[in-house]
Amino acid sequence: MLIESYREITGIQLFDTNYSDEYLSCLLYHAPFVVVSHGIEADPVFNYGNLTAQQLWHIDWEQFTTMPSRLSAEPERAEDRQRLLDEAATHGFISNYTGIRISSKGQRFKIEQVLLWNLKNNSGEKIGQAALFRNWTNVK
Repeated sequence: MLIESYREITGIQLFDTNYSDEYLSCLLYHAPFVVVSHGIEADPVFNYGNLTAQQLWHIDWEQFTTMPSRLSAEPERAEDRQRLLDEAATHGFISNYTGIRISSKGQRFKIEQVLLWNLKNNSGEKIGQAALFRNWTNVK
């Protein structure tokens, strides 16, 4: 779903589509860029974070997929993060977002050129949001 919805939003294939779904899932999980998604709960929880995301936030799969997505940013940046999510919810996606996030070890990092988009099921109902970014820099 993440790979197909990314193609629908951008018109770009992340990977060769001749591969099986299982192999595509493996490629996405081990990709050298960050891909994350969360649901539509009142306090959305991450339901996907590829290995690069887990390493960036210094947590494993189980911790990542039980973490409220708001905890990926510092509390004082919550308003900025919420504005980003709201804009994507309204317009379907946003691109070229830049912001500061924080790992579970307190390491702050700047994310750049982020694409955030709405995830929809086969009926067209919004079921969450996903983000992909390739650029980040540690900050103090």
